[in-house]
Amino acid sequence: MNHRNSSALAFNVRELEHRPGTMDTLDVEAPAPKDFGTALIGSPEGAPMELQLRLESVHDGILVSGTVIVSVHGECSRCLDPIDYELPVDVQELFVFEPSPKGDENVEDEQVYEVRDEEIDLEPMLRDAVITQLPFQPVCRADCPGLCAQCGARLENDPEHHHDVKDPRWSALAGLMTETDQGPDTSEPTTDTREER
Repeated sequence: MNHRNSSALAFNVRELEHRPGTMDTLDVEAPAPKDFGTALIGSPEGAPMELQLRLESVHDGILVSGTVIVSVHGECSRCLDPIDYELPVDVQELFVFEPSPKGDENVEDEQVYEVRDEEIDLEPMLRDAVITQLPFQPVCRADCPGLCAQCGARLENDPEHHHDVKDPRWSALAGLMTETDQGPDTSEPTTDTREER
């Protein structure tokens, strides 16, 4: 399946177009497109993706189903260590020959993939499928303790790490405690019983 489109994920489906019941398979390696992920995790541009797809011609378009395996790279949102793994994502989407006219109330407001110039561009479909499977806050492991919020120390290396934090609301009371520790109050007693407001 050669492709003419500028996208490396566009494939010619001329042999399947308007021939319901015909089928073809797509088992290729393709480069991941740019910005294929979120700020913290995703597939680096150009990283190999394995496409294991079945293309079936149906009355309304080309049904694409199967699995894409992407190489994921990112960093832990807690400790900032690198994360690398292979992510298999199942896909099943219809690329329609003729999209419904805009304003058709029978059509749900969702992404529509189209067959254009005898080609299907898999990039939008794969982008939607893969990014929704990526973790919102990736972690290197579920119990990662992360970094100290105050000094940035790795808590995994020093489980007892902590900082004595004084609550400023207790500072006045701490001052009274210090005065008490310095000895008994020798000031003259007062008989003024006015209530302070």
